[in-house]
This record gives sequence, C-alpha cells and structure tokens, in this order.
Amino acid sequence: MSEAFLQGFGLSFSLILAIGAQNAFVLRQGLRQEHVLAVVLTCAISDAILISVGVFAFTSISKLIPGLVPVMKWGGAAFLFAYGALSFRNAWRGGEVLEAGGNGAKSLGQVITVLLALTWLNPHVYLDTVGLIGSISSGFPGREVAFAAGAVLASFTFFFSLGYGARLLQPLFARPISWRVLDVIIGLVMWVIAIGLLIG
Repeated sequence: MSEAFLQGFGLSFSLILAIGAQNAFVLRQGLRQEHVLAVVLTCAISDAILISVGVFAFTSISKLIPGLVPVMKWGGAAFLFAYGALSFRNAWRGGEVLEAGGNGAKSLGQVITVLLALTWLNPHVYLDTVGLIGSISSGFPGREVAFAAGAVLASFTFFFSLGYGARLLQPLFARPISWRVLDVIIGLVMWVIAIGLLIG
C-alpha cells in the first residue's frame, strides 16, 4: 500500500476514534440492534463525502464561505445541548433494558434524521474532515486519491466495527442501570462538546 493511503487511513481512524455525539449514537443503536446497517452506512457515506470535499476542494471552500463557521458553531452547540438534555431525561426516567424489538424502538426515519443532524450539524466534523484531512492531504501532491481512499476506508472500518461490535456488550446492557449510566455519559459528552464549541 502507498504511503499516502496509509497516512490517510491512520489520520482518519485516529480522528474518528475519539468518542463524540455521533459515535455514542452509533454505539446505542448497535447495542439495541436497531437499523444498524443503515446507521453505519449513513455515517460512513457522510464521512466519505466530507473527506472527498476536504481533499479535493478545501482551499476553494475556505475562501468562498468565510462566515459559515460561526453559524455552524452556534447551531451545532444548540443541537448538542438539546440532545444531551434528552439523554439526561432518559437517564432520570430509567426503566430501559436491552430487548430485541422492545419498547421505545424508533422508526428508521427517526433514527436517520437524528443521525444526520448529529453528523452534519456538528462543526467538529467539518474541522476534522474538510479542514484537517483536507489540509494534510495537500502534502501528498498527485496522490490525493490514494490519501482520500485510505481515509474513507478508515471511516467504513470504524463505523462497521462500532455498530456491529456493540453486540458484544449486550449482556451488560440487559440491566437497566447500565442504560442509565450510558445515557448520562452520552449527555455529558454532548454537553462537553457543545461547551467546547462555544469557548473554543
């Protein structure tokens, strides 16, 4: 494999690895085994689009839309605060257990709508994919395609592993207290990210 491909894979994988709102949502869906294929494909395809934009159009975009960053910052923070609050509410109410086809299952449309919002309204996604990956790819002139391919493969590898690997934790999440702890963690992660956006 080429150096550009491996560099793209390693960079993308390390950026995605940190837990965030999107990853927490994928983990939750994987644990519940609800719409897992649609969820991981949505995440991976979204990343592929953003990585491609970053690698092949980073310089042009930063010049054309200088005012986009503040809008993304405030809108993304508001969404993350709201979703975090819902997670805290779920933790407070409790009573959830891991049951195939159990109560509280959401439709595919609801799940994908929330996931698209978590993905496309999160400014960190743009900073990581379009900004960081895009700028680093410029160090591989003539090998941008290999770099982008490595970065995209890392995204597919990570999300499929997270979504389908979550089932290994199912025995733990057969207990309601585990869901409460997970909801608190998800709420905290989302609020920390939101605060980071506002003060960063």
